[in-house]
Amino acid sequence: MRSFALFGAVGALVLSAPAAVTPARALDTPTAETRGTLLAARRAAAEGIRFGACPAEEKLPPSVQCGTVRVPLDYADPDGPRIGLTVSRGKASGPASGRQGALVYNPGGPGASSTYFPLVAGLPAWKRISAAYDLVGYAPRGVGRSAPVSCQDPADRAKGPTPAPTHPSEVFKRERIARAKTYAQGCATRTGKALRHYHSLNNARDLEVLRAALGEPRLTYMGASYGTYFGALYATLFPHRVRRMVFDAPVDPRPKEIWYANNLDQSRAFERRWADFRTWVAKHDKVYGLGATAQEVQESYEKVRAELAARPAGGRVGQGQLHAAMIQTGYHDGFWALRAGALSRYLKGDPKPLIEQAAGRENPENLSSDAGNGVAVYTAVECNDAPWPEDFAVWDRDNTRLAKVAPFETWDNVWMNLPCAYWQAPRQKPLDVRTGPGVLPPVLILAAERDAATPYDGALELQRRLWGSALVTERDAGTHGIGGGANACVNGHLETYLLTGAVPGGTPVRRASCAPHPEPDPVSLERRSEPRPPSDLPGQGMTARLGAGPSPSR
Repeated sequence: MRSFALFGAVGALVLSAPAAVTPARALDTPTAETRGTLLAARRAAAEGIRFGACPAEEKLPPSVQCGTVRVPLDYADPDGPRIGLTVSRGKASGPASGRQGALVYNPGGPGASSTYFPLVAGLPAWKRISAAYDLVGYAPRGVGRSAPVSCQDPADRAKGPTPAPTHPSEVFKRERIARAKTYAQGCATRTGKALRHYHSLNNARDLEVLRAALGEPRLTYMGASYGTYFGALYATLFPHRVRRMVFDAPVDPRPKEIWYANNLDQSRAFERRWADFRTWVAKHDKVYGLGATAQEVQESYEKVRAELAARPAGGRVGQGQLHAAMIQTGYHDGFWALRAGALSRYLKGDPKPLIEQAAGRENPENLSSDAGNGVAVYTAVECNDAPWPEDFAVWDRDNTRLAKVAPFETWDNVWMNLPCAYWQAPRQKPLDVRTGPGVLPPVLILAAERDAATPYDGALELQRRLWGSALVTERDAGTHGIGGGANACVNGHLETYLLTGAVPGGTPVRRASCAPHPEPDPVSLERRSEPRPPSDLPGQGMTARLGAGPSPSR
C-alpha cells in the first residue's frame, strides 16, 4: 500500500468497545466522536455542496464540477476547527428516471485523490454505470487542497541518483534511521497539533459527512486498495447507511495486520509478482534479449543495477530511480513491455528509454509537490492508525530474515515506513472490522489472485468478516485494482451489482471467478511510437500505493 501498507487521539470511536465488538454494540455506546459525526452529518445535510467550476489546479474539463464539504478536524470537538475537502462531480448522463444517486470513489494510498474519477464516464466499461450515477471523487483530508499535510520542505527532498541496496550495510541503515527520525520530526513540526487527526477512522467519518452533504440517504461507494480499508471501517461503524459498496483489491483488515505485518506480507507478494514479470520477459527473449529464463532476466537486471550504481544514467538515474520504475511492474502488467524494452535498450547502449521512464514524468519519485504531499499523508495515516515497533532491532530482525527470500521490495518498504518507529502523535487502536447477519447489505469484493500490493488472502479475510459479501476473483492475474479494467467478466459483475444490487454465487459462500485478462503484447520500443503507461484511472493501472515502494522524500 503503500508501502504496503496501507498504513489521533486516544478516545476514538472504538476504544471503549471490546476487541470483537459487533457494529450494533459499537453504536450502542456513543462516544464523543460518535456524537460529533452525527452532528457534522446533520450540518452537512443542511449545508449541502455548492458545485461550480473546478479550480485550475485540478485540471478537469468543464463537464466536471467541484465544490467543498466541511468536516471537523477533530470529531470529538465538532464545534471546533473545520477543514474543507475538495469534491468533484460528473452528473449522471442518463434520463432522470434511471438515476440511482451518487457513486463515491476512493483510489487508495493513503494520500491519493479521486477528483479525476468523473472522467471514467468516457471509458466503455463505465458507460452504463455513469448513465445511472453521478460520479463523485474527492481529495481526502490532508490531500491536495484538503487541509494538506506537510512533513518536509520540497527543497530538502532527496534528488537522484540514489542508492537502493537489497542487502544494506550497517552504515546505510544508520543513515536511513537518521532520515526517518528527521522526517517524523518534520511531520510533527510542519503539521503541528493537527497531525493526530489524520487517520483512517476519521477518513471513514469524513465519508459519512460527505454522504450527507451529497443528500444521499445511504452511501454507494467504491474503494480500491487502501480505500477498501476505511470503506470497511465505514461499513462497520455505519452499516445502516450503506446502500452498495465495492471493495477492489482489498487490504487485510485484521487489527494485528495494521500496518506492520501487512508490509511484511506485501514484500513477500511483490517477490512473487516480480518473478511473474521476469518469467514473461523470458518468454519473449526474442524481443528483449534479456534471457531465456527468469534467472537469466534477473542477472540482466542486476547488471543494469551495478552499472547504474557506478555510472548513473544521464546523471539522474541510479539504483533508487530504477527500482521506483521497476516496482510499477508489480502493480500493473501494462508496464511490463515498457520496462523490459527500456532494460533491453540500455544493455544495447541506448539509455534514453530508461532515463525517460525512471527520471521522467512516469516515475512518481520525480513528481515534486504532489508526490511530497502524497508521501506525507501516507505516512501520517499509517503511523497514526496503529502501534508500530519502536525499536529498530525488531525491524532489522524481521526484514533481514525476509530479504533472504524476498529481496526485491523488502528494504525499500522498510525505509518507506520507518518514520512510524519514531512517530510523535498518539496511535489509534485498529477497529475490528466485522458485521453479523442482516446488519449490512450484500457488498462486492474484487481481487486479483496474484495482487502484490494487497495480497489475495486479504480479500478472503474481508469476505469472512463482512457477512453476506460476495467475492469475484480474477484467476492467475496480478493487476492491482481490476474493476472497470481489462477483464470483461469482472466488469460484468461490477456493472450488475452497481445497477441492480445483485451479487454472484449462492449462500453461504458467495463467490465467482473470472479467467485472467490477456497477457501484455511484447511490443518492442522500436515498434511503439508513443510509450505510455496505463492511465491512472480505476482498473486502468492505479499506481497509488498502499505503502509499497520507494519514498521520494526520504
